[in-house]
Amino acid sequence: MQKTKLNRRQLLGAAGTAAAAAAAFTIVPRHVIAQSGQPAPSDKINLACIGAGGQGGGDLGACAGDKGVTVVAMADVDTQRAEGNIKRFSQAKFYKDFRKMFDEMEKGIDAVIVGTPDHTHAVAAMAALKRKKHVYCEKPLCHSVYEARALVKAAKEANVVTQLGNQGHSFDSIRLLCEWIWDGAIGKVQRIDLGCAAVNSALDCLKDIQEAQKPPGSLDWDLWLGPAKERPYHKSYCPCAWRRWVPFGSGTLGDWVCHVVDPVFWALDLGAPKTILAEVKDWDYKTQGDAYPKGDKVTFTFPAKGERGEITMVWHSGTVKIPRAKVLEAGRKGLATHWGVDTGAYVYGDKGVIMYGSHGAEGVRLIPETKMKEYKRPEPKIPRVRGGHQADWLQAIRQGKKAGSDFSYGGPLTEIALIGVIAIKLHGTKLEWDGQKCRFTNSADANALLKETYRTGWTL
Repeated sequence: MQKTKLNRRQLLGAAGTAAAAAAAFTIVPRHVIAQSGQPAPSDKINLACIGAGGQGGGDLGACAGDKGVTVVAMADVDTQRAEGNIKRFSQAKFYKDFRKMFDEMEKGIDAVIVGTPDHTHAVAAMAALKRKKHVYCEKPLCHSVYEARALVKAAKEANVVTQLGNQGHSFDSIRLLCEWIWDGAIGKVQRIDLGCAAVNSALDCLKDIQEAQKPPGSLDWDLWLGPAKERPYHKSYCPCAWRRWVPFGSGTLGDWVCHVVDPVFWALDLGAPKTILAEVKDWDYKTQGDAYPKGDKVTFTFPAKGERGEITMVWHSGTVKIPRAKVLEAGRKGLATHWGVDTGAYVYGDKGVIMYGSHGAEGVRLIPETKMKEYKRPEPKIPRVRGGHQADWLQAIRQGKKAGSDFSYGGPLTEIALIGVIAIKLHGTKLEWDGQKCRFTNSADANALLKETYRTGWTL
């Protein structure tokens, strides 16, 4: 169990000076404050947000609903994107560069939300961890395997509370899936077919970006690029379109693994895969490598562990559709639709099949429906989360505990996506992965893709 360090509002040293002892008597007892509906001084959290528009802004709003949270600072490279939260949290100091925010306000910040595009997750989160701030970082945790390992290590050394932004991990449904699989509802799991039909590809825009454009006045393009290689601005990159570009996003695989794979990653203790093979049509990384393909199929094999055997997990992105389970009733809709596209998984055991949707195994069911009706559900074994994923993080900070999807869990989960992205770039080659040594044992080309080169002025 992690123990957070006492912050500046807490009394330091039980055997401290006489002045400290006197101060102790001035603190209002917790039960008195609880009756007033106000948080105790030790429960107060000064919060900063990096990437205050979009998803990061949503995370900020969720945290700000907590009475003990004060938003003290925000950083965003685009004032127009962040405009709503700049007005809403007018008491907070606003910056375009998060590095300047830390330089000026480090001592006044307890916890940080990172809600930027993928390619700047690591530099922003690491800046917070080095200053021993609690961190909530949107998924995927980062943009390279090297960054994932570095963040997990830094979080452990900082001894702070972290949380990956895969909000479904706090849902009741993911706990149901775990409990059913552990109960033997479908026997020993052998194969998983899963994915997301969203097409995160910029192939059709490769010609457009040859013509540079002037960035809007609200956007600091140089700061938006961050550690990525310098290039002229084009509206095809941002806002909102960066996921489909290799230098900035992680494609459909990176966007959805932390949601869709999360339930089986937890239930089956998958850990690191041992082999990865990607199949892609009509796409060449050497000539079209700035943009992700429109569809891909990535097969992961996970070695046997404990009482379970080897598991094959097949990911399907975009135009490569997830095969429908044969046991599903004729005429019945298959996987759930999320944001207009089919997303989810079929989990195959030697005694049955489970189907679930996207975030946190939404809509989890045994199929066909006759199996669901016959199944005697076990008593709940995993504690349920109340208040949502952000609330889970805030509560963990106050209690000095781990959050549900802390970096020690979210880092390895993210790695599955990042290793899969490498396999896509080298599609057709079956890669062999040594997770303990963090290297591919059969491909120098793949090892060269584990770490990215940062622009001058940017480091972890």
